[in-house]
Amino acid sequence: MTLTLTSSHRRALPWLASLALGLGVSSQTLANEPSVNVVTDPSFVPFEMLDQESGEMVGFDMDIIHEIADRAGFQVDLETMDFNGIIPAVQTGNQEIAIAGITITDERAEIVDFSDPYYDSGLQILVRADNDSVETIEDLEGMSVATKIGSTSHDYLREQFGEDADVTPYPGSSDMYMALLGGSVDAVFYDAPNVGYFSQTRGEGRTKVVGPLYEGQQYGIVFHKGSEWLQPANEALASMREDGTYDEIHSKWFGNASGGK
Repeated sequence: MTLTLTSSHRRALPWLASLALGLGVSSQTLANEPSVNVVTDPSFVPFEMLDQESGEMVGFDMDIIHEIADRAGFQVDLETMDFNGIIPAVQTGNQEIAIAGITITDERAEIVDFSDPYYDSGLQILVRADNDSVETIEDLEGMSVATKIGSTSHDYLREQFGEDADVTPYPGSSDMYMALLGGSVDAVFYDAPNVGYFSQTRGEGRTKVVGPLYEGQQYGIVFHKGSEWLQPANEALASMREDGTYDEIHSKWFGNASGGK
């Protein structure tokens, strides 16, 4: 069988060749992008949480890391684990990157590398709506307080009240909020964005945030010491701020563009 090309076919050949070449380059570029292990905490809303319908992790941090990956040239191989295991996993090299609302501290910076700060935060108190006896951190003395294992809020409570404080660390944030609602503890002390989010969603009408913001903090993305992805990630973050992408992501999850500096 002989294939006969018309003049219109011949005119189309250069365009088709160009299209095929373009598709080939795009596919090759994607194929050449390395897959990088990234770990997160599955329950730090609205930074990272499981979408029940899609089965995918979503949230502010998830949008941030995927945008960084697109700009830095890698694909995200995402895993989840309890927060207290995240930094050791990166320190030992089992994970390359971690993003989970992780506060930058000097102690942590001795064993892992941090990106430039990408979110300003702090610690805040949450109590049941009918509790009028708590206004400051000092009012928590003698009360039972829930916080999260391995968090800076846990460290802060120990420094404030000593080893004899009635502090219960929970592996997941949902656990400590349920303990508060169920009356097992008198208060929750934890990261302000997460506390505020819970009080306006599942805890609405049943809980309230009280007192000032304690220990102003900044979140950073965690990298294995000497990671080749630290500088590209910082460059990606800087470009996201410059072109407005960061503000768009922030507005999507927090309703305004005033946070994270």
